[in-house]
Amino acid sequence: MENLATTPLTAWHRENGAKMAPFAGFDMPVQYKGIIVEHKHTREKAGVFDICHMGEFSLSGAGAKDALNKVVSHDLDTLGTGKCRYGFLLKSSGGILDDLIIYCLAEDEYMLVVNGACRQKDFDHIRANLPDGLALTDISDQTGKIDVQGPESLAVLNDLMDCKWNHLKYFNFERTDALGFPMIVSRTGYTGELGYELYLPADRAMEIWEKLAADERVEPVGLGARDTLRLEIGYPLYGQDLDEDHTPREAGAGFFLKKESEYIGKSGLDTVRESLIALSIDGRRTARHNDEVWVDGQKTGVITSGSFAPSLGHCIALAYVRAEDADKDAFTVKTARAELEAAKVSLPFYKDGTARMKIE
Repeated sequence: MENLATTPLTAWHRENGAKMAPFAGFDMPVQYKGIIVEHKHTREKAGVFDICHMGEFSLSGAGAKDALNKVVSHDLDTLGTGKCRYGFLLKSSGGILDDLIIYCLAEDEYMLVVNGACRQKDFDHIRANLPDGLALTDISDQTGKIDVQGPESLAVLNDLMDCKWNHLKYFNFERTDALGFPMIVSRTGYTGELGYELYLPADRAMEIWEKLAADERVEPVGLGARDTLRLEIGYPLYGQDLDEDHTPREAGAGFFLKKESEYIGKSGLDTVRESLIALSIDGRRTARHNDEVWVDGQKTGVITSGSFAPSLGHCIALAYVRAEDADKDAFTVKTARAELEAAKVSLPFYKDGTARMKIE
């Protein structure tokens, strides 16, 4: 049996009947009451997610901003304290080593949040490309991460901390000790709904998780519904929709690449061989990862992510196709059991998310 890592919450998941499975080297909950139930509860009320498998690095020291600016695609010159930004860590060829969020904690002080499966690779790459004298530390093992997502997540968070978070804007964060220990509260998430990500000491994760799970507005949500929620919004998953063989522009994420200054991989971004497109498929038959995509009688690409979309009532998918076919409207997906007609659509698939809602 695979030797899997655990999070501070793994025992709770097992004791509370979660179906478990390997993910990013961790023993993680896939579902509790069912993927569709958990998905709809998050869209309508609030879900709580164990995201402790993610990696976190701290970087500090004089010149940290300028040095990191040469390694990542994020424009750190325009990232102020208390704000965070999504972007990429690239190979010299422009291929995506990882997608990550960078938090500006103070001048020349940052926290980098990376995918758990890429943690060591990312750390080694960043360290190899930074000058001596900067403090880069992997703080993943001592950091817990719990996400509260859904239209009622703000009310839940306000009650948990007995203080108001209404002022926090999208992709902004604050450090707080409102619960008696240091914590970062970030208005970010992976579901398309209003939500908050909590970074806290790993040894306090169980205490906070149990308080959240006891709230009648909240249901624990596993990786199954996390995947359907993110796919409905069109958020990519590293290892499926993003990989070292494709650039951000090929992945449809060129709008994140606004920085004028040079950084690793920038010179490789102009070549577009394939494009990631969004497909809508009528009915409940689902396209799966690596199913072939055809157009005009020829194979043009493969499905990267596909699922039944609970909020929409039909199947949706992301697929890489040849760049010259990306503007076509109709495709055929060849699954193991059937050929499915697919129509190209614009993202997001689900357009009623509350993530960016203005809060008074």
